[in-house]
Amino acid sequence: MVPGSLGALAAPIATRLRERRQTVGVAESSAGGLISAALLSVPGASAYFLGAGVIYTRDARRALLGVPDRAVTGIRSASEPYALLKARRIRDLLGATWGLAETGAAGPTGNRYGDAAGHACIAVSGPVERVITLETGTDDREANMGAFARAALELLEACVTAAPPPA
Repeated sequence: MVPGSLGALAAPIATRLRERRQTVGVAESSAGGLISAALLSVPGASAYFLGAGVIYTRDARRALLGVPDRAVTGIRSASEPYALLKARRIRDLLGATWGLAETGAAGPTGNRYGDAAGHACIAVSGPVERVITLETGTDDREANMGAFARAALELLEACVTAAPPPA
């Protein structure tokens, strides 16, 4: 079940995407599918939602995004450059207007890269590109997953709103 607050955040995004005849693809990780679930919870999602993947491991990155190891040499997984790579890749793979990606450490412990629980990097790629880093300061896994999804939806909305309308 999608928390109501996430569905409420997704509704205006869905409206704007439908109005502009734009689409989105999602590659998430530590949010565990909550970003996609929120976007899909809005009736009429087939008009704007092209697909998604929970890219939680190296194997998933290789198989689902088709990103080989050599393409991420020198890029740490829970980082802004990696989030942007994922956003661009899912956008390109699906032929979407927008790519949205999240990568991080939900908790209760940090990740093997030295990031504390509650760390996430979120990227949007499309007519506007933006990347943010979120630090929640908590090790509550479920709360962090929700916070990551909220931040991703808020970033997507800001980007879609900032983009000029299609000609």
